[in-house]
Amino acid sequence: MAGRTQHKLRCSFCGKAEDQVRRMINGPAGVNICEDCVQICSEIIAEENEEEDKAPVEGIHLMKPQEIKAYLDDYVIGQDEAKKVLSVAVYNHYKRLLAPKDLGVELQKSNVMMLGPTGSGKTLLAQTLARLLNVPFAIADAKRGIIYIDEIDKIGRKSENASITRDVSGEGVQQALLKIIEGTVASVPPQGGRKHPQQEMIQLDTTEILFICGGAFVGIEKQIERRMESKSIGFGAEIKKTEKEKNVGEILKSVMPEDFVKFGLIPELIGRIPVVVSLDGLDEDALVRILKEPKNSQIKQYTALFEMDGVKLTVEEDAMREIAHEAVIRKTGARGLRAIMEKTMINAMYNVPSDDTITEVIITKESVDGKAEPDYIRGKKPSKDGKRILRQKEPKGKISEI
Repeated sequence: MAGRTQHKLRCSFCGKAEDQVRRMINGPAGVNICEDCVQICSEIIAEENEEEDKAPVEGIHLMKPQEIKAYLDDYVIGQDEAKKVLSVAVYNHYKRLLAPKDLGVELQKSNVMMLGPTGSGKTLLAQTLARLLNVPFAIADAKRGIIYIDEIDKIGRKSENASITRDVSGEGVQQALLKIIEGTVASVPPQGGRKHPQQEMIQLDTTEILFICGGAFVGIEKQIERRMESKSIGFGAEIKKTEKEKNVGEILKSVMPEDFVKFGLIPELIGRIPVVVSLDGLDEDALVRILKEPKNSQIKQYTALFEMDGVKLTVEEDAMREIAHEAVIRKTGARGLRAIMEKTMINAMYNVPSDDTITEVIITKESVDGKAEPDYIRGKKPSKDGKRILRQKEPKGKISEI
């Protein structure tokens, strides 16, 4: 029998007999290991783990807060305060990941709550951060990264009182999020939990994951205003003056934890998201900048699409202003710009591929209003003798050739 000589057990690693060691551990198929070899193996594993902990985290592109904000400026217009807060939060989070284990102090996460009107750029900020830092934006089985929980306000319970009947208010979801956001080893069913109950779970440690939550929190500004209003009466009471409609973004800057509780989030969840930043509502000037300035702006995207057909696209300043004005009326923010652009461009995108004579499309204010078609400039290719056909613009798509 393997591992046994003259009825004495011997260690399969060092060969010592059972009477030469204090303890011998028996394994399957006659394999044995003595206490000394177990101690040596334990020391080897501990040394290797220590070296792995000291090694830098692979795949993390750590940048300084000012560098992170400069990158965000290329893709997101405005929202300087939100960019600054996110840059610092992300930088500190990855410093925490790269910190040595013998630092002498435990660095805790600072999860972030973003609130602001719809279309103000909450999701875009998180997506741009993930692309910059080379980390997963949606986590499945990764151990480090950023999880962005959008529409967090939709799980708010309808009242502050805890429900003693069936939970249909979202409070149960909030309770389930507590440990995950704080940091725990969660069991994730890769194929869904209900249809495949016998599947093997993926163990996901959320301790090293930064959570960024976002939501519009529609109506919370009214709660903030009620809290800030003075309630005094009598001769010394302050008379409230009639003011113009306030910017929602300005009101949201005064948000307090108690406002989230009034809205429907439980205090335990709010306590685990210490960093709160509000995004400004977008006015016409900001929307015009969003249309043309970012590296992947809407106008640059449509310009590239027309260039693929050999056609130049020009969007007049008045047209951009009208698109922004329409988005403000619809209260859709930057998210609504593409829908307005699509409606404006649809006829041009339909006609251009089939008309080889069109060399330029000009989007005017009237074409955005739907009162007129875009202006088309037509021309011919250079003649055989090398003389180029000159083209000039005529109103409402008329052609003039010289």
